[in-house]
Amino acid sequence: MDKEINLAIFGQRLRTLRKKNKQTQAQLAERIDVSTNFIGMVERGERNTTIDKVFKIAKALDITLAEFFKTL
Repeated sequence: MDKEINLAIFGQRLRTLRKKNKQTQAQLAERIDVSTNFIGMVERGERNTTIDKVFKIAKALDITLAEFFKTL
């Protein structure tokens, strides 16, 4: 797959799970110690992230990594 497509898919999944968990971008950003702008850029597929942050995101959303990647 193309890198841009992968980033877009990841970002859409993040946005879906964040909203399902009833968190704003600001709330999620605070929980994983990044800026709200960073969360927005990841959700729009404009920015890549590290595996460390993926672990933090899953924990902040109270899901497992398997659940995060389940439909990708």
